[in-house]
Amino acid sequence: MSIPVLEAMALTCERDWRLLFEDLELRLSAGDLLQISGPNGSGKTSLLRLLCGLMQPTAGSVLLDGKPLASQRSEVTRHMLWIGHAAGIKDLLTPLENLAWLCALHTPAHADELWRALAAVGLRGFGDVPCHTLSAGQRRRVALARLYLPGPAIWMLDEPFTALDKQGVAQLEAHIADHCENGGAVVLTTHHTLSRVPAGYRDLDLGQWAA
Repeated sequence: MSIPVLEAMALTCERDWRLLFEDLELRLSAGDLLQISGPNGSGKTSLLRLLCGLMQPTAGSVLLDGKPLASQRSEVTRHMLWIGHAAGIKDLLTPLENLAWLCALHTPAHADELWRALAAVGLRGFGDVPCHTLSAGQRRRVALARLYLPGPAIWMLDEPFTALDKQGVAQLEAHIADHCENGGAVVLTTHHTLSRVPAGYRDLDLGQWAA
């Protein structure tokens, strides 16, 4: 059996003196799409943050390519792309400037690649305007443009469909499925029912791991 690209072993998470889940196990291999579900407050975002090293578990461990994530801090951004619930962009910068800055965290991109990525998310002609002039949906598209650039194979997406219209949701679903079908891997949280999923799709209900 091949080594999973990401694995959680006996993972336990406590926040604000409350145990969210304990002894959680998961394996993510190339081609997999893992949807984390559960009620509000069940720890979906916390689990994502644990899996990409933004939080430390109360107990248990996370392995990246078979090695402890904690020992690979300098390598994480080469392997994982994180897009949080907030757009994570700077209002005074343009979409092009924001995208260049965000890409510098893992794989710097050429200007023509940045323009193509913005066009892919429907922002052709908006690259040079300050982001504070954009709608919430357009700001979300700026963040999601990172998914159309060369970069890490593992995507960690927290509520990625927030503020998108129906067309944007359908496009993102297709792009996520294509990424998995081409050997990438995705972990995402969403209350949205996915209409297109790759063969490696599965759901992880945190309610089953509640303490």
